[in-house]
Order: sequence, then C-alpha cells, then structure tokens
Amino acid sequence: MNSSHLLRCFGFELSEEQDSIYAFSPVYKVDNKIVKRTQYPMESAINLIKYTTYLKDAGIPVVTPVNLQTSNPQQIEEEVYICYPYIDGETYQGERTEIMQAGELLGEIHSLSTKDNAFNLNKYDVFDFTHEEVDEHLKEIAKNAATWNIDFDIQGLRNLLFTAVENQEKLKNASLIWIETPHDFKANNLVFTKKPIVIDPDNAKWIPRIFDLALALLLFHNELSSAPNRLFTPIEWQLFLEGYSGYQTLTWNEKEMWQAGLIHVFLDEVMWLLAEVQEDWIRVEQRELFVSLLNMITNAEEYRLI
Repeated sequence: MNSSHLLRCFGFELSEEQDSIYAFSPVYKVDNKIVKRTQYPMESAINLIKYTTYLKDAGIPVVTPVNLQTSNPQQIEEEVYICYPYIDGETYQGERTEIMQAGELLGEIHSLSTKDNAFNLNKYDVFDFTHEEVDEHLKEIAKNAATWNIDFDIQGLRNLLFTAVENQEKLKNASLIWIETPHDFKANNLVFTKKPIVIDPDNAKWIPRIFDLALALLLFHNELSSAPNRLFTPIEWQLFLEGYSGYQTLTWNEKEMWQAGLIHVFLDEVMWLLAEVQEDWIRVEQRELFVSLLNMITNAEEYRLI
C-alpha cells in the first residue's frame, strides 16, 4: 500500500509519497501526528485503546489516538492503522537517571494491571518451540557470527536453549503473576521529557510479569543508535530494578523461575533476531549488541532479580 492512500484515509492530503520514519514497518509522520500499524483485527485494536486510555487516565504518560474527522483506528485492507500524536522529546542516551525512570515507569504500569485481563488483551501463548527449530536457528546464528569472525559458546547456547524447550510446559503451568502491559518495553519505544513517555504501546499483551522484565533486560537497547551498543551492565540492571521495585514486589516464585523465564524470552524474542535479520549484523552498533547478548546469556547469573 502506498503512503498517500493510507494517509488520505486519515484525512491527510499530501502531494508526494512519504517515507516511513521507521525501517521495519510503515510509520509516517505528518502534521505533528504519527500514523502506524496497530493490532489486528479491529476488536484487538479497540481493546488496546481501552487499555491505554485506562493507563493514561491513571497518570501513565502514554500515547492514545488523536481526535480526527475520520475514524481512528481504521481497518485498511488486511491491516489496522492508528493515528497518535507525535511526541517531541529526547531520545534515550543510557544515562543512569533515564534507566531509573524507565524502571519506575514499567513498575508503575505493572502496578495498574487488573487481576483477570479485564481489557481482554491478547494472551501470550508461545510455548511450542522444538529442538529442531533451535538447531536450525543456531546454524544461521553461527554463519552470521562467522562472517564477522565472532566466537561464542555455541554448544553452551545450544544446551541452554534445549533446556528452555524442555522447560516450556513447566513455565506455561507455573504459578506466575500475569499482567497487562504495553510489552516491547524498549528505549526506542520511549521518548524522554520530564518523564519517559510510551510512544508505541501497540504490542500490549497479557503475559507473565517476569517475561516482560526479561524482554526489557535483553532488548532495551535494541535498534536505537543513541543507546549503548550492549545490554545493560549488571549495575545498570539493578538500577532499573531499583526503580521498578518502587511500584512492584516480585514473588519468591518469580525469583525462582527468573532464569528459566529469561532463557525462554531469549528463545522466543532473540533467537530469531540473531538468526534471520542478517542486515542487522552489518551495522556495527547492532552487531556489538548481538555479541553482548551471546556473551551474557550463557553467563546470566549476575542478572538476578532483587
């Protein structure tokens, strides 16, 4: 679909095609607004809006749809699109205050979760990886690493991910706390003003709380040139958790299951990224982040929950 048709559906008349401001999906900035893809089908998009409106009304800085003369959101062909305000602010730089603020924001969001998924967000259900999938992805990861003369403990990673495959049923049935969350809580989905603002809540889910934390640990610095080219350091991670723990108290069982949850999220969210997105390996900053991920995941004891 061309941008002019999409933007015209939202009432924006432009003489030229617009380039997406995001490399990985259509995101267009026009008249100080953002038009982007959101959850599909429309029922899921409406549930998302009810959730983000609830967060905003509770004082969480998060974007919600702007008022237009047209419907917002809209289904256009086989996708649903939404128009948000463009938020002008600073991008994340990896400063200690920013890390603490981000942890506080995620903790505050989690503290507002209902106990029974009252907004009917999509439920996380990815517990079906196989050993064969792991081996297929590891072959590609090894090829990508070899291209750049990067050594890593491939056998250690294989053992770890095989264990994650075997732990899936246990995690699925564990007595974990599930929460509503915008998910995808990464620095590139935040803009910093006095406080960070969530500018991309469109991956909202009902998910185990430790899974959301694990994704923040693993990919908070992903795809953002102003962020450090690495994971949080253990000290930075504890700083993030310090902010988070001002609003949330993790259970003993969550702490016991943390390492298993962390490896599961690596299996789900990181393994494919390292295997399939070859163009990311070309970029120095992204390649350095990948190396950081590969080195950390087989030695993750320092990244504990407090």
